[in-house]
Amino acid sequence: MELQRAHPGNYPHVHHVESDAIAVVHGEATHKLTTSFILGVDRIIENWPVGDAKAMGRNDIQPILELEPDVVLLGTGKSQIFPSAEVMAAFLKRGIGIEPMDNAAAARTHTILAGEDRHVVAAFIL
Repeated sequence: MELQRAHPGNYPHVHHVESDAIAVVHGEATHKLTTSFILGVDRIIENWPVGDAKAMGRNDIQPILELEPDVVLLGTGKSQIFPSAEVMAAFLKRGIGIEPMDNAAAARTHTILAGEDRHVVAAFIL
């Protein structure tokens, strides 16, 4: 699913989502990512070692927390899967909203929130 034909703003953003890959535009380059990654407002953290939302632990979310987002969009693949209560609580205790959703929905929402200059992070599980 192609999301954007033109660059929506000066931040990394998802161009399109496939079942096994996500294309991200950062600067003038498009990167086709086939492993889980984290998309911040100014960077892409590739090779995030998470393959299953249900199996996520506190160590897995540390790279997200270090970006100090206001809200986290957790793309959990083809369908919405909730991580453990421990993971959800780790964000909420810090005042960070977290919204698990499928990857396509996370990509669309990231584009909207980043376009509003919100400090949003999207973490995609592939």
